[in-house]
Amino acid sequence: MLLHGVLPPITTPFYQNGDIYFRKLQHNVEKFCLTPVSGLVVLGSTGEAVMLSDAERRDVLKCAMEFAAPEKVMVAGTAAESARETLVLTEYAATLGYDVALVRTPHYYKGQMKPQNMLAYYRTVADRSPLPIVIYNFPPATGYDIPADVVIELAEHANIMGIKESSGSTEKVQLMVEKTRHIAGSAVVTAAGAPVTVRMKNAPGEQKNVGFQVLVGTAQKLLALLDVGAVGGILAFANAAPIACHEIWAAHAAGNHKLAEEKQQHIVKAATRVSAEMSIPGTKYAMDLNGYYGGNGRVPLLPLTAEMKREVEELMENIKA
Repeated sequence: MLLHGVLPPITTPFYQNGDIYFRKLQHNVEKFCLTPVSGLVVLGSTGEAVMLSDAERRDVLKCAMEFAAPEKVMVAGTAAESARETLVLTEYAATLGYDVALVRTPHYYKGQMKPQNMLAYYRTVADRSPLPIVIYNFPPATGYDIPADVVIELAEHANIMGIKESSGSTEKVQLMVEKTRHIAGSAVVTAAGAPVTVRMKNAPGEQKNVGFQVLVGTAQKLLALLDVGAVGGILAFANAAPIACHEIWAAHAAGNHKLAEEKQQHIVKAATRVSAEMSIPGTKYAMDLNGYYGGNGRVPLLPLTAEMKREVEELMENIKA
């Protein structure tokens, strides 16, 4: 599967009482699908996957897929601390028509997460998964940073197609890109070079060499990471500003570095403060300002204060969806 461009890791909307607001999930998915984003990630960190029950995770995966446009790549967050439970949700996602599984690094037993443990975990999942696997590294949340040499070794597995690297390290991204450049891999694409998804029945396509694909999770550094070989981003800030984020990638892809730099500078302050520092509450409030439904997170995540809301409003004033 070709992974490129910008994919929002969509939020999970809730009613005031904490129940999932499926009508608003539908609204967001349909609205994202009208933008130029390459696809959607469902049940990523920004989707509060760790706050949901097993049944709720399945319901969210099902609802998002029901309303997604067929040409958008659909990525399911399926990680659990054990390979066994990860595979259970991955197999369910495959039955719904998802294209890729995003699998966060296990991290609860940090002292045991040696290279051999991580290799065993991902190889076990990849050996049995009906979907291609993207490794997900998010040290700010997990407290664990998968070493580059472990990723490079895992990249040799035929069913591990890439990584979402959210450490923000330019040097690590560059190293992984350089050390996996030799890996052969292909994806079916349209004549225009867009991905052919599972749901695009009988769509004409051609094979494109893609190799091991490195995506990043830091909107405020997107251009710098693209410059060292990342192919796109799964960006929390893209929930509130999908077009603004896409424009950075598109300008870079077109070779217009000056425009890409202008687009990057346009969002860098807001992306840093709203999504990186204020996290999910900040992202959700910014979505409310731009025509998406954000709402509140689940406790212990708390809504922004009035002062913080004013700050987000100022930062987002000239950044539209």
